[in-house]
Amino acid sequence: MPPVKTIKSHLADYTQLIKMRLSFLVVFSASMAYLWATDRHVEPLTIWMLSIGGFLITGAANTFNQVIERNSDKLMKRTLTRPLPGGRMKVSEALTFGIILGTIGALFLFKINALCGILGLAAMLIYAAVYTPLKKITPFTIFPGAVAGSLPVVIGCVAATGEITKGAVILFAIQFIWQFPHTWSIAWLLDEEYNKAGIKMLPTSGGRNKTSAIIILLSTFLIIPAVLLLYMYQSAGVNVTWALVLAGVVFSISAYRLYIEQTNKYALRLMLSSFAYLPFVLIVLVLAKFL
Repeated sequence: MPPVKTIKSHLADYTQLIKMRLSFLVVFSASMAYLWATDRHVEPLTIWMLSIGGFLITGAANTFNQVIERNSDKLMKRTLTRPLPGGRMKVSEALTFGIILGTIGALFLFKINALCGILGLAAMLIYAAVYTPLKKITPFTIFPGAVAGSLPVVIGCVAATGEITKGAVILFAIQFIWQFPHTWSIAWLLDEEYNKAGIKMLPTSGGRNKTSAIIILLSTFLIIPAVLLLYMYQSAGVNVTWALVLAGVVFSISAYRLYIEQTNKYALRLMLSSFAYLPFVLIVLVLAKFL
């Protein structure tokens, strides 16, 4: 039996491959979307399969991402100690781990229904095979990245209804738009690191400049009309809609401050606002459904 320390270090490395916080965020989004899309009849088994399948397939996508980016990760301080660039794990081991996670995760989602499984595999493939390699080629990589990052809410809705409803499409649109200020605020903070690795994430080649800041502001503001679609298509009541619009205004103010100041301080505030905004939207929608 290997020493306890070795087992713990291996577990820590696998945890880094999975990117636990990101994977749990995906599970949260999909589960909340499921609760919102149900007719108040929650199937415990379904939500468990959705959570486990979503977690595993996201962990697989994150693992494949790190396999592809292992050489870039060596050039950035924040990723230098990951298992692959740190030399603690072979590529073959990481690939095997990712394939196992992805296979089991897909099986859980297919067990719910075929469409959930197909969407889960699509999200994983778009993230690993399209978004990740494009990060070194074009800042437009954010579009496939936003698609992959927004599919979990659709999967959650499909787990509840068996089909892609208007509500699922609107929820997808909200999270799709949210991805832009969220990702770009992080890219602003990590611009120097990304430049070292040749990764193109900010919306302009000029990096941290006024043009990038105004694009970030405009993308954030789009969240407000997206939220109004919930009311227009009878997916949320007027009070809930106004609460979400107000949250969108607060979110946009953070982006406006970044446009005015163009500093890391306000990029950090926008990033933190993005972390608060999406859970707020999902929690409000679910509470309104069940209260």
